Amino acid sequence: MTRTADTWILAAQCPSILGTVDVVTRFLKEQRCYITELSSFDDRLTEGFFIRAEFRPLEDDFSAEAFERDFGERAVEFDMSFELTPPNKRTKVVIMVSKADHCLNDLLYRYRTHQLPMEICAVVSNHPDLEPLAQWHGLPWYHLPVTPETREQQEQQILDIIERTDAELVILARYMQVLSAHMCDVLAGRAINIHHSLLPGFKGAKPYHQAYEKGVKLVGATAHYINNDLDEGPIIAQGVETVDHAHYPEDLVAKGRDIECLTLSRAIGYHLERRVFLYSGRTVVLGH
Repeated sequence: MTRTADTWILAAQCPSILGTVDVVTRFLKEQRCYITELSSFDDRLTEGFFIRAEFRPLEDDFSAEAFERDFGERAVEFDMSFELTPPNKRTKVVIMVSKADHCLNDLLYRYRTHQLPMEICAVVSNHPDLEPLAQWHGLPWYHLPVTPETREQQEQQILDIIERTDAELVILARYMQVLSAHMCDVLAGRAINIHHSLLPGFKGAKPYHQAYEKGVKLVGATAHYINNDLDEGPIIAQGVETVDHAHYPEDLVAKGRDIECLTLSRAIGYHLERRVFLYSGRTVVLGH
C-alpha cells in the first residue's frame, strides 16, 4: 500500500489486554487525527498485542511532542511501548556489500527514484569492486579489507562509521562475511541480511549448481534480521518462484538474483514503514 506524504505512523505493542484497540483509535479521534490505515494482531500463544496506524492530523497545530506526552499517559495502563514516525522521514542507512552488485544496484535505483524512504550514509565493502557504482551515485565509499586476523579491527571500523553517521539501519546487500557475535549483538534489530533459499538447502559453494544437479523445483530468497545463528535470524520477508528441468544453472542464478533483490527491498520497506515488530525471537509484520 502506498503511503501518502502527509501521514504519520503510530506503531505500538503491549500485552494482550482488553481495550488495546480502543486506546489507540479513541485517542486518535480525540486528537482530530483521521486514520488512513489500521492493522493489528493479537498473538494468542504469547499473549502479545501489536498495532500500527497511519493517520493524518486534521488540525494545523498538530504537535508531535504533545501527542507523545498525552498518548504516553494513556499507554501506561496497558504497559504499551510505542513509536511515532513523522511524514517524509528518511531513515539513515549504511549498506554493506562484497563483490556481487545486483542487490546494491537495485537498492540504489529504488533510492534514486524515492521508492524507499531512506538516506544512504555510506557503502562499506571488504572488496574494491563496487566503488565505481557507489561513486556514480555520489555516496561515501569505504573499502575495509578483512582477514580472520583483522576481523575485530575491521568490524570496529564499520561500527565507527555507523555511529558517526547516526545510521539507524544496516543493510547487508550480499555481504559475504560472517559477522562476529559481538557485531550481531550490537546491531540486533537494526541489520537486515539477504540470502538464497532453496529446498532442500544447499550449503557451500555454487548452491544453484548443486540445486540444478538435484532437479530443484523452487528458487527463493529470505530477508531477515541478523543474529548469532548464521542465516537463521527473525524472518521479515521471503520470495519464491517455481523452476523446472529447462532452467540451467545460469538461469537459476539469474532468477535467484532477481528474487533476492525484490525480497530485500520488500523487507527494507517494511522496516522503514514501521511494519515490523520483533517479539519472542520472531517477527510480526503488519499491513503488508
